[in-house]
Amino acid sequence: MPDKAKRRRLSSSSRPQTFSPFARSLALAASASSSGKQDATDDGFGKNARKEKIEQTESSDEESAHSQSSDDDDDDGGEIEGEVQADFAFFDPKPSDFHGVKILLQNYLGDEEWDLSGFVDLILGQTTVGTVVKIEGAEDDGLFSVVSALNLDRYKDHKCIIELKEYLLKVCPENPVIGDLRALLKEQAQRTGLLVSQHVMNFPPQLLPPLYDALFDEVSWATEDEPTEELKNSFKFSNYLLVSKIYKLKSGSRKSKQSGNHDKDADILFSKLEDEIFYKLSSWSFNFPLHTPPVTNHELKNYQLTGLVMAVKAEKVTQFREELKSMINES
Repeated sequence: MPDKAKRRRLSSSSRPQTFSPFARSLALAASASSSGKQDATDDGFGKNARKEKIEQTESSDEESAHSQSSDDDDDDGGEIEGEVQADFAFFDPKPSDFHGVKILLQNYLGDEEWDLSGFVDLILGQTTVGTVVKIEGAEDDGLFSVVSALNLDRYKDHKCIIELKEYLLKVCPENPVIGDLRALLKEQAQRTGLLVSQHVMNFPPQLLPPLYDALFDEVSWATEDEPTEELKNSFKFSNYLLVSKIYKLKSGSRKSKQSGNHDKDADILFSKLEDEIFYKLSSWSFNFPLHTPPVTNHELKNYQLTGLVMAVKAEKVTQFREELKSMINES
């Protein structure tokens, strides 16, 4: 079966689009304008039948150029290149991606000590559903994103999944949500997919729609193409469970005092663009504290990095895909 072949050409100097809702405007203001085209062809190879090649060129703006360090200026003789092009490609995960995936997921549970290596092995071992994003032809084989969906019942006996479940139950507040969480982790585990998604900070947002299209298409195809009924059924998800991070406005900050009795969601900045949509579509969610170093970004000085767990019904996937595409197109 051929490698996944969605590609995109993008300026490496583009600014990240990582915070929302109101902080998204700050990120988008520093992002370059974009244009692209898609050409999807059916090559008749199962889950790769709808893979397409996408070329994208994005130029840095004046603010982005001025954000380069003086060291960079010295390296290039005082001239800043306005555009650097790279081809991003989607691939099935493989054993050689171990270190790259582990680096991306090293803070998945904050500073909690758990079997992260075993977790990475599960992701790499499930090639039917899962994608890694690389720069095509790069010698260092570095990863820019990983996305997968793991059935919580299928892998329930693995140490990493046992520790993950224990951790989530430990950090979940004692309120009605903990009953919902227990149900997904136990009675409903057979139909619950742990949606794992992590990108580098400056991951091109234009890659998000095709990346999630690939994931959810593969889940659908796996319910028909897997060799056994047991494996087919393991991808018939009713719910997705997501573990992510947000930035929450610190209590007592000037901004918090000025905001008064406003919508609490306005105090949330999402570290991943797509999480804003997942959060809106979620059946329930909860936050939990993370033991992490203080945020050094000046724009986030009044915010605290916080854990976020969300449950999203599988029936919301179509709406998610549509809203994600609209969000990226409008930006």
